[in-house]
Amino acid sequence: MIDINCEPLKKLIRTVPDFPKPGILFYDITTLLKDKAGFAHMIDAFAAHYIGKNIDIVLGTEARGFIFAPAIAYRLNAGFVPVRKPKKLPAETAKVSYDLEYGSDSLEIHLDAVKPGQRVLLVDDLLATGGTMAATVQLVEQLGGEVVGIAFAIELDFLKGRSKLEKYDVYSLLHYND
Repeated sequence: MIDINCEPLKKLIRTVPDFPKPGILFYDITTLLKDKAGFAHMIDAFAAHYIGKNIDIVLGTEARGFIFAPAIAYRLNAGFVPVRKPKKLPAETAKVSYDLEYGSDSLEIHLDAVKPGQRVLLVDDLLATGGTMAATVQLVEQLGGEVVGIAFAIELDFLKGRSKLEKYDVYSLLHYND
């Protein structure tokens, strides 16, 4: 495993104050994604961390996990599986509901997306409170998959989302503490 320094990528991320509501500082990755060298650097960093871990499936959570997961899967010679909001997948699904700060939400995965014993890497853009990824872990484990790692482009350390994923190898490229 080789870790690539991603701190220089922070200068490619736009910060938007008061979005989506007052008091929130939003880290907008679209400015990083459009930078071909920055995007390549990010995918290379993810791949370098997971090469040699025999990943079978890279699973991306809706919607921004879909940006990174297929590129990482390609680099790791693995398959890609989407985890979607309800009623977006055409075949039979497994479903898990989870609590949000104000209400609840659900995620689904095709029942045949992960076979028992397959080694799975879960990917999303942001680790905030950890609820979405904890639900994604539940889905993979319901299907008998082994969660080998959980990867994020950005982690908001001050929200302590990692605490919901303590028994897993969590890897975040960029950290923000405020």
